[in-house]
Amino acid sequence: MLRELDIRNFAIIDTLSVSFSEGLTVLTGETGAGKSIIIDAVHLLAGGRGSQEFIRHGSNKAEIEGLFTLDNEKHPVFRKLEELGLPSSEGDIVLRRELNDKGKNVCRINGKLVTISILREIGGVLIDIHGQHETQELMDEKQHLHLLDQFAGGSLSKARESYAHTFEKYSRLKREFASYNENEQQIAQRIDLLTFQLREISAAELVAGEEEELMQERKKLQNFNKIYESVSAAHEAIQGESKGLDWVGSAMSELEHAASVDEQLVAHSETLSGAFYQIQDVSVEIKRIIDDMEFDPERLNQIEQRLALIQSLKRKYGASVEDILLYHETQADELDKLLNRDKRLQLDQEKLKELTEDLRIEAEELTMLRKKAAKKLGQAIMEQLQELHMGKASFEVNFDALPNNKFDRNGRDAISFYISTNLGEPLKPLTKVASGGELSRMMLALKTIFSKHQGVTSLIFDEVDTGVSGRVAQAIAEKIAAISVHSQVLCISHLPQVAAMADQHLFIEKRVEKQRTITAVHELSGQERTEEMSRMLSGAEITELTLQHAEELLTLAHDRKLTMK
Repeated sequence: MLRELDIRNFAIIDTLSVSFSEGLTVLTGETGAGKSIIIDAVHLLAGGRGSQEFIRHGSNKAEIEGLFTLDNEKHPVFRKLEELGLPSSEGDIVLRRELNDKGKNVCRINGKLVTISILREIGGVLIDIHGQHETQELMDEKQHLHLLDQFAGGSLSKARESYAHTFEKYSRLKREFASYNENEQQIAQRIDLLTFQLREISAAELVAGEEEELMQERKKLQNFNKIYESVSAAHEAIQGESKGLDWVGSAMSELEHAASVDEQLVAHSETLSGAFYQIQDVSVEIKRIIDDMEFDPERLNQIEQRLALIQSLKRKYGASVEDILLYHETQADELDKLLNRDKRLQLDQEKLKELTEDLRIEAEELTMLRKKAAKKLGQAIMEQLQELHMGKASFEVNFDALPNNKFDRNGRDAISFYISTNLGEPLKPLTKVASGGELSRMMLALKTIFSKHQGVTSLIFDEVDTGVSGRVAQAIAEKIAAISVHSQVLCISHLPQVAAMADQHLFIEKRVEKQRTITAVHELSGQERTEEMSRMLSGAEITELTLQHAEELLTLAHDRKLTMK
């Protein structure tokens, strides 16, 4: 849920901090007070389109920050955050966005800079905003199939996973098949190029790891004189007359003599004796190395030429010898396919035919499962519409096959939601429904069902109750409250029936301070809330009768909410 929201220098908001509670939060106030501005800020926080016009006059940037808390450790947003390297702390997620007067956006998630697309991806999982005139996911026919699959749940997920695996093999083979139909001249040119490249790499007879070995050997040859002088000096210091080994030998003899008298010195004598013989062995080995050392300028020249060849191949085929060898392997496979394309074409045609049949069978299974789920979805939505006083409405999921018997990654189904709001009228696409009141109720019915499947933590309704009144208004109020049982709901409303169902009632007002207009938020409770409800019922004038009506409405709403939990 959205726990805290901080807004600075945004539209007519100077500084505003709002704390939200669980359940249903209703925002009320006079028209133009800034209710929708707060929703606009949340929309930007979720990755919505920004504009310099949002920056408060006289400021160089607008800042919006929101704290989300999630109790469900398996919520899909955590997997997304982990994939992006943005782990959350104790279920807290902080989104932040800045707009500056240069048109730049700065976005952060949990303090780390991210792109606007990543902010939109994460925000879309946390927040779903629906306004009276906005096209949302439920109004996008391209999303209807996805929503139906979500509703179907586990019964469909395994079939989709199997189909997706087959479709990937099918698509890969189709791409290979298409490559065989390229222009013959292009294929001939490609064969010549691959043949030249493979011949060049093969002629080099590269060995994995050889570049590092050559560079080490070159380093030794380039520093031959320095190494020879140092090794010779070391041998002289050890083996020369009256040098290191002689002195250690003398010390060994003296300590052996002392140890024969004092047992306390035996261990030290043995250690020194071991060191003497080790130094003696090292001296012999160093002498052998000196005798074998010989500077070979021709070998150095060979190494330089070999390294130059490797460097030349690296510029063409890869960053390392291993990459070049891998490139050789992949290009050899491609050349083999081109040289034997007629035979491969025949084999691929047979394989493609088999995969097409497999896809057809799996796609038919998906369609069957979807039609079963569609029937249940239709029944569920009709139940919701009945409660919203649209008992004469009809709803169904319309199935069409993709044109030309094509497959896509979702199967062969083109799905759209159809609705008829009046008895005797034909079903029409949901996206064509024009009446604001009917559209609001349809959206609420769908939201009630899909809010349990979408995993969104915060649903925001911006005046979706416009155009309704009376018993329909009460039904909408109860439906919004029902949705808030499963998800946090923020709702801008002018209906007292909706405001009465709120778990948290925020009053938005516009006032003038220091010759500037600002928006302020005040949480209402007790008598203040009753008076605001009275104002919403009567308009400007508050009377004893409207106050009584407001108190009665709040009492009835409280009793109704108890039956929802």
